[in-house]
Amino acid sequence: MTYQPVVPYGGMAGWAFLQRTQGAQQDAFEQSPVIQRDTDYFLENIGRIDTAEQLVSDRRLLNVALGAFGLDEDIDNSYFIRKVLEDGTLDSDDLANKLTDKRYLDLAQAFGFGDYGIPRTKLSDFGAEIVNAYTERQFEIAVGNQSTEMRLMMGLERDLGAVMDKGASDAGKWYSIMGNTALRSVFETAFSLPGSFGALDVDDQLVRFQDKAEAYFGERSVDQFSNPEKMEELSRLYLAKSQISNGSITLSGGSIALTLLQNAFG
Repeated sequence: MTYQPVVPYGGMAGWAFLQRTQGAQQDAFEQSPVIQRDTDYFLENIGRIDTAEQLVSDRRLLNVALGAFGLDEDIDNSYFIRKVLEDGTLDSDDLANKLTDKRYLDLAQAFGFGDYGIPRTKLSDFGAEIVNAYTERQFEIAVGNQSTEMRLMMGLERDLGAVMDKGASDAGKWYSIMGNTALRSVFETAFSLPGSFGALDVDDQLVRFQDKAEAYFGERSVDQFSNPEKMEELSRLYLAKSQISNGSITLSGGSIALTLLQNAFG
């Protein structure tokens, strides 16, 4: 039986509770028999893997590999995953570089099948690196079964930090946010963008994201969120807007604006 995380509240109260208890809850989750069986198997066998074909042919190994990058739903797409891994990442024409979802690029870079003569599976600490990422992501999924907003909050700093670390232009970073389902959901909710927003031309979406960022936070850039205070403001704004959109808070008129200001900035 797998440990089920406890998330008793929504909004900032729920997020504060989860932050206080995350260490103990994640330890209990990682000690669950199912998680231990999967991670032990990966640690024992990944060093024997030389090719992408070998990896995708072992469903248990592939499950952990994909789960470490939030790609669990691709477990049955073995041909596609093999192509991503075998192409590598060093050429602009490689499949991982063409995909909007940069999780595939991260996966291909991590394993290195198409980039190096010897894949990274041979490194002594590689198994632990992937297992740590896998258990972190699986705990987030378990939290998400209790609260979607808490799952998104858990990955926000990591995923947004990864976008800022890539060294792309500001427009490129916003495009990366648009291509990341979780980050896109956070920003669309925080900015009160309608469900039809994704149907706009991507360049129009970029301008809207930048305009909203400037309106709420005073700057148009993604890099402003490297400031912990700005990251905290984004978190508070997202949680406040999320509670309103799902009906946890019912307000009207000026009280909505006041509450959002208090939650986002106070």
